[in-house]
Amino acid sequence: MRLFIAEKPSLGRAIAAALPGPVTKGSGWLQCGDAVYVSWCIGHLLEPAEPAHYNPGWQQWRLADLPMVPAPWALTPKDSVKTQLDVLGSLLGKAESIVHAGDPDREGQLLVDEVLRYFKVKLPVERLLINDLTPAAVVRSLSQLQDNRAFRQLSHSALARQRADWLYGINLTRAYTLRYRQLGGQGVYSVGRVQTPVLGLVVERDKTIAEFTPKPFYSLTITCAGVDGETTEFTARWRPDDRFSDKMDDESRVLDRATAESVADAVKNQQGAITDARFRERDEAAPLPLSLSTLQIEAGRLHGLSAKQVLDIAQNLYEKHQLITYPRSDCRYLPVEHFAQRKEVVAALATVAPTLAPAAAQADFQRHSRAWDDSKVDAHHAIIPTARRRPSGNLSRAEHQIYELISRYYLMQFYDDAIHREGRLDLTIASHAFRASETGVVRQGWKVLEPRKKETQEKSARPLPRLESGAAVTCKHTAIKDRQTQPPSHFTDGTLLSAMTNIARFVADAELRKTLRETDGLGTEATRASILETLFRREFLVREGRHIKATAKGHDLIEALPANVAQPDMTAIWEATLEGIRRGEADPRAFLTSVQSQITDLIASVNAAQPLRSQGTEYPATNSTTPSQPFTASPDSNGIHCPRCRAPMRSREGPYGAFWACTRYPDCKGTRAIENDNKQGDGAEQAPVPCPACYSPLVRRNGKKGWFWGCSNYPGCRQTVSDDNGKPGRPH
Repeated sequence: MRLFIAEKPSLGRAIAAALPGPVTKGSGWLQCGDAVYVSWCIGHLLEPAEPAHYNPGWQQWRLADLPMVPAPWALTPKDSVKTQLDVLGSLLGKAESIVHAGDPDREGQLLVDEVLRYFKVKLPVERLLINDLTPAAVVRSLSQLQDNRAFRQLSHSALARQRADWLYGINLTRAYTLRYRQLGGQGVYSVGRVQTPVLGLVVERDKTIAEFTPKPFYSLTITCAGVDGETTEFTARWRPDDRFSDKMDDESRVLDRATAESVADAVKNQQGAITDARFRERDEAAPLPLSLSTLQIEAGRLHGLSAKQVLDIAQNLYEKHQLITYPRSDCRYLPVEHFAQRKEVVAALATVAPTLAPAAAQADFQRHSRAWDDSKVDAHHAIIPTARRRPSGNLSRAEHQIYELISRYYLMQFYDDAIHREGRLDLTIASHAFRASETGVVRQGWKVLEPRKKETQEKSARPLPRLESGAAVTCKHTAIKDRQTQPPSHFTDGTLLSAMTNIARFVADAELRKTLRETDGLGTEATRASILETLFRREFLVREGRHIKATAKGHDLIEALPANVAQPDMTAIWEATLEGIRRGEADPRAFLTSVQSQITDLIASVNAAQPLRSQGTEYPATNSTTPSQPFTASPDSNGIHCPRCRAPMRSREGPYGAFWACTRYPDCKGTRAIENDNKQGDGAEQAPVPCPACYSPLVRRNGKKGWFWGCSNYPGCRQTVSDDNGKPGRPH
């Protein structure tokens, strides 16, 4: 019997449909013909074991137990999908040959490999790589099976990432949470090697904006004309030189109006000359097709969609509708063989997105853009439309928007280069230097397909006169504009994703910045959206309109952490090392040893320091214009703090009994239920155990089927955990 193992049911169905023979449906599997079965995972069926699996004493959170380093490492079945794991185990016991059909990325490789290792499979395994779920594409992929051993380094990279994240997240989350509780705090302060530096970016941006002091500066422009008068009139901007260095900031902005006025008086009605004249036409090739990050950034800019929304929509277009290729791609290039499918793909997108039909009719199929390059394609390629001409059901408005965006970038590959005109005139009047410049589009080319928001449509600037070097000019008018320096904008989904992708911009060290430019940044294409959602769920970030800001809790954590944990340098280097493991250039064992050493040093620093912000330091409250209060342990506060602003809470009586209320009421109206179910029999409070979904404290409750543990954040979080003799057990 031959067994195909897909990453998810939708992929399994696509494979079964492409295999010969009638398809028979079973519980967790499909039979194709007589001796071919297709089954699937449902994401990861196994997960890294919890600390108590290695040592029952690790169930309790104690600083003395840190760092915890498992030996040997173990995986345990996930309760929610254990039935499917059992199905695979039964099928693997009968299989004579196996085809690994996980998604073509690091995690897709690992999640099937770990199932094979869990069941100690010794049979040869082939690898099936699928980027496109349309029947013809799946059939083509089935004819190109490879030896799964060729992908072992991809699996090693994913496994090293998984174990390093366990070591880092479990140990540092416990360390900082316990240190916080020692000072009377409550809740869980989760630390992650990617999520925490992302939070650090937002905190740093918020602080820069909060501490920003606007400064006035002055710009001087002049209107000049050549000997032909109005036909050669143009505007130029003053370029102050070293004579005015004491009147400028580090960005060469003039801070003294009197200085600008004196220069204006000196040049008005005076004659000067062109010192340099440069004019050219520049070709601009079409941008490459989209990767997931560029899709998320563009969709956020154009349509206001979050990273998670874009990923979910793209996944639906791929799995359900089969209208686009594999979406979790970090690549913007295409295999050369795909060039042969261009006419079918363009015809399909013109049918699915009728608004693009006129543009599709103008496509030049003889153009072979730089997008088709086998040397730039690895496990997966850019996201493009498929040759499928109709969706599986009606598309939502957002699905239309994402499909059209992907289609536009594909169509651009068959359009002429855009041609820009660029011009510059340098001139000197009364010993002062000025510059005039122009840009414009001579030929639109692919730019007719460029998606733009209405308010950002390009305006045609007046061309500069074609003067030559040495030509005489006269200053006819002067104008001084009063301006103010502006702080950077708060992050949005798009700009934060861009920052995560281009993380080298935020690193001061030149050598490290050079190294980081060669990596994929913070996180991966497949994980960035979930990282952001995790930070929102754990109340470190909050959205205010399109802006993303850090909460007081987020500021607390970043202020408590050493710079190398809160900044992106370390985790980006991790990604570079993991990429080296994938290429076979780095040793995963040496990597994990170095991670353990780092964590040991960090734990030592936690024990030696006060890991909270200094008292008296204040940050803006998340849901109020009133500043949040600095955290101070108070003997009468009962260690209960407001979930909104982290201020102490006090017990109050309401119409339905007692509850915790924020001491900053009415400025903050945060409340928290008084839970009595987490008391031991003698009335002593148990150490809170965090919810595995959102990390709020778990509370013990009695339901129809007996005792269980539920999230204190209910109904916002509905996670439940079994009761094991009065203590939290396994998640349901």
